[in-house]
Formats: sequence, structure tokens, C-alpha cells
Amino acid sequence: MSIHTIKRLPVDTGVSGWEAISIRTAPVRMLDGNVTADWLIIGAGFAGLSAARRLSQLHPGDSIAIVDAHEVAKGPAGRNSGFMIDVPHSLSSGEYSVAGESATSLEIAQNRFAIAFAAEAAREYGMSTETFDPSGKINAAATERGMKLNASFAQSLQSIGEQYELLDAAQMQEITGSSYYHSGLYTPGAVMIQPAQYIRDLAFGLDKNVSLYERSPIIELSRTGNSWKAKSHRGAVNAPKVILAVNGHIEDFGHFQGRLLHVFTYASMTAAYSHDEFERPVTGNARWALLPADPMGATVRKITSNGLSRIVIRTKFTYDPSIQVTLRRVAAVAEEQRRSLDARFPELKSTPFEFSWAGRLCLSRNSAPAFGEIEENLYSACCENGLGTVKSTLAGVMAAELATGTHSRVLESFSQAPGPNTLPPRILTKLGVNSVIRWQALRAGREG
Repeated sequence: MSIHTIKRLPVDTGVSGWEAISIRTAPVRMLDGNVTADWLIIGAGFAGLSAARRLSQLHPGDSIAIVDAHEVAKGPAGRNSGFMIDVPHSLSSGEYSVAGESATSLEIAQNRFAIAFAAEAAREYGMSTETFDPSGKINAAATERGMKLNASFAQSLQSIGEQYELLDAAQMQEITGSSYYHSGLYTPGAVMIQPAQYIRDLAFGLDKNVSLYERSPIIELSRTGNSWKAKSHRGAVNAPKVILAVNGHIEDFGHFQGRLLHVFTYASMTAAYSHDEFERPVTGNARWALLPADPMGATVRKITSNGLSRIVIRTKFTYDPSIQVTLRRVAAVAEEQRRSLDARFPELKSTPFEFSWAGRLCLSRNSAPAFGEIEENLYSACCENGLGTVKSTLAGVMAAELATGTHSRVLESFSQAPGPNTLPPRILTKLGVNSVIRWQALRAGREG
């Protein structure tokens, strides 16, 4: 018999603007009473919902129960910046770069597999272009160092035969309306999503054999014989096989302890504004998406719907192994973000932030996922390493294939990845991670 008691639940601080402006098409249903299913998935984010979709494809007659501690899209999946990126993208390094040719080709192939899986879901569930937009993304440079980083990344992409386009300051100003940026590097393979709407459309588009239970945190997971039982406060799910899609929360289920880094990043979204308020198009095109040339800089997106636009800005990383941060911290970061946004778009100084929030990331020291069969018929699809849209989609699909004994070349290569490395003692990890974050943030300078 195996028993895991979950004593700590993650906390999501602040209201995500993405979730606030998204639309639900189904009422909340909580777990109430005892349920029996062929499959149990814990976590209704990118990994969990992708696993459910893949299970439905592989075993269309099976019943699937998905249980989440919160409402769909109110957790980390509805709090990210919405970049589904195909080319190399690592937050743990000081710059975006490619590894060896073989490793890079594998990473790109896996990322594009996940994007294609998401694109198929978007078509099937009728997602709009505002929700799923294959527009590509721009690495924006605001400093000389940023320009050098973009030039280096361009050389790396060229060496592996990947498409890109370098943009000068005039082109960047035409796109964004801002003179803040010196140059940009455009790559066409990224998809921009409205993360909360994508997650909701995916969750409520799944087959009828999938039952979704929200606001139902699992407080105990146990196995007796060939059956797993997941208890919540008001009910339980019994199933022979379980997929854990809880990202860094996997540690609280008793696995990968001392191997995962819990990092928060922060975002703010402006109130909606109309270009009619200004004498010129102060924020350029209707939609654009900028990653910072330096990974520690500011991610900035513009979205437009029904003639009204909003700017979303994401900055700052903090290491918080408690897996929660305070509203006071979010508010303090929002003040920094206000200054950052005003520097880019001074005409928007009178346009307030309507939403500010924090979002959880899970990283490993060697950028490896927490994946695989971790106990008999218990599978992990966790640790997205800062790119949850793609990496978690991939992990969810792979967990479904692994659990069903489905053989594929993608699963074969994904399963060969090493697991997360063991971290140094907690105090050394905290000192080391915080030192790296501070140094990289200082070095990013005007990119932030």
C-alpha cells in the first residue's frame, strides 16, 4: 500500500488579466462523492488537458476524470505570457542559444510536435485567432548588449538552417509605435495564445467521456492493490492509472524532492484603451509579441479586440520554495513595471494597470522534465522549465502515450532525457539562485 498526504497547496496571487477577460462556457463542477474512472488526471493545465485529449484519442471508450485544486485558467496555465515557442528558449541561461546540432534539432522537433498538437485542438474546438495566432514572435533589443545577443542568436539559428529576420529600429517602431527598441529578431514558428482562453476552450472542448472537477484539491493519494484513490474534501476518485500534471507541486506528492526550483514571475495588464484617444497610433499594430533579447528583460505583448487594446508586461523572477508570494510583492513589482511601460510608451502614462499577478514556474538544475512512471501506474508530466505552453503540452501527451503503452519516436526520445539533477543543500541553493537572479537582472539593465 502506498499513501501520499498532501499538506501544502500552491497559492496563486493576484487576478490574472488573461483569465479576467476570458470567457467560460460551462459552470464549475466540484468533486462530490465517490467517482470511479478508467483514468485520473490531477491538474487541469497544459499538461493535464493535453494528456486527457491524447488519452481520448488512444482509448476513446475510456472514462477520464480530471481534478484541479482551482478553477480552470485561474492557476499558472492562465497566468503565463502565452508564447508557444519552437526554437531554443531557456530561462536558466543568460542568453538564448542552441546546443549541439543533434540536441537542438531534437528540441525543435519536440516543440513543433507540441505546437502541432495544440494547433489541431485549436482547429477542432474552433478557437479564434485572438486565442491561437500563429504569428511568430520578436526578440526585442533595447541595448547594445541586447543587439549583440540577437546577433549571436541569429548566427546560431543560421547554423542550423532556421528561418529568422532581423529588424532595425525603424521597423520596430513601425510595429510597436515605440522608439525604445534598437532592433529585433523575428522568428516565424511561434504561436501566440491567449493562455486562459486557450485552456478554457481546451478544457470544455474535450470529449463527453472526460469529467472535469474544479475547486477540488487532492489532499491524499493512495494505492491499494491495483487501484489508486485520490481524496478531496468532499469526494474521491478511484482509478487504476493516474497522471500527475501538477508541475512543481509534484514535490508535495512525495516525488522529485530536492530536485526542483520554484520560481515566480510577475505580470500586469493595462486597462483597455482606444487609439482614438491619441493623435497617432502610439502602440503600433493591433497585435504584436516581444520577448526580451536578454531572458531577464521585459516580455511585452499587445492585444486588440473589438477596437480596444491592452498591453501586457512581464518582468522579474524570484525564487520562492514556499510556492507562494504576497500581494504586497505583486504590487511592488507592478510599480516597477509601470516605470518600464512608461519608458516604452510615455503616452500611456494615464492608462492604468487593471490587473497584476504572479505566476509559478518550475525549473530543474539541468533543464530536465520530471517525467515518467514514478510508481506503479502513477505517471508524472511535470517541471516545464519556464516554457509551460509547449513543454507541458508535450509532457502531457507523452505521459498519455507512456501510460497506454503507445510507442512513438517522440516518446522514445523524450523518455531518454535525464531526470532533474539533485540540488545542493537548501541554503546553498537559495543563495546561489538568488545571486544568479540578481546578477542577471542587473546585467539586463534597460532590457527590463
